[in-house]
Order: sequence, then C-alpha cells, then structure tokens
Amino acid sequence: MHIWIDGDGCPVVDETVRQARAFGFPCTILCDTSHVFQKPGADTIVCDKGADSVDYKLVSLVSPGDLVVTQDYGLAAMCLSRRAIPLHQDGFVYSDENIGGLLEARAFSGKVRRSGGRLKGQKKRTAAQDRAYAAALRNILEEAAHAGGNT
Repeated sequence: MHIWIDGDGCPVVDETVRQARAFGFPCTILCDTSHVFQKPGADTIVCDKGADSVDYKLVSLVSPGDLVVTQDYGLAAMCLSRRAIPLHQDGFVYSDENIGGLLEARAFSGKVRRSGGRLKGQKKRTAAQDRAYAAALRNILEEAAHAGGNT
C-alpha cells in the first residue's frame, strides 16, 4: 500500500506522514506550486498550478489498494474507480455507497453559488475531527500491515 496525500488545503498532512512512517508505508504528498510541502518521511510531487492538475496526476499514479487522503469528492470518486481507498480528512472512508450523495450535494452547492446564493463556510477544525481522522487512518494501516500490505 502506498499513501497518497492531496496536499492542497489538507490539514492532516503531518498526522498522515507520522503514521505512514510508524507503519513503514511509503507516502507521497502531491501539491501545486501554491502549496509546496517538504516533510521528512514523505516524497513530494509538485504539479503545475491549475484546476485539478494535482487530482489528475494523483489518479494517474494510484494503484488498487492504495490509500488516498483527500477532501475532494470528485478525486475520491476517481480513486474509487481505480479501486483505491479514499479517506476524508474527518476520518470517513469514501465508498461506492456514499459517493453519489456527496457528489450530488457538491453539485447542488455549486448551483447555489453560481446563482448568487451564499452557503456557510467550513467550521474551524476541531480536536475531535483530528482524533477521528487519526483513529480511522490507524485502523486502515493496521489492517493493511496485518494483511502484509506494507511493501
């Protein structure tokens, strides 16, 4: 299993890299030129700045069984089609069962914004969200390590 991090705007990069190192899984952060990361224990791929450049690069690299950390529903859907395991920064795993509703909600929000409507922004990240993410990540990595997936 390889861990891929959609690094642009991702609040859990440090925790992901820390756990990847602890479990011995390779980890790569992808970002555009606006958000360059250099973290010990992780490789970094810097993509051109532009709409979805990081997403398309990540999808081209991901393999079945890899873990992808992203808050982007569209990227999560593409990773599911590649049989990867997409994990949201709040600790829930995207699945074939939940991705359709998430994409519909995203489309509806976009429609509201395009018509001049306003939506509430994201709330400040909480310690509970950080704990939920860390626990979900640890569970996935423990299961993969037990299955012999840290190659």
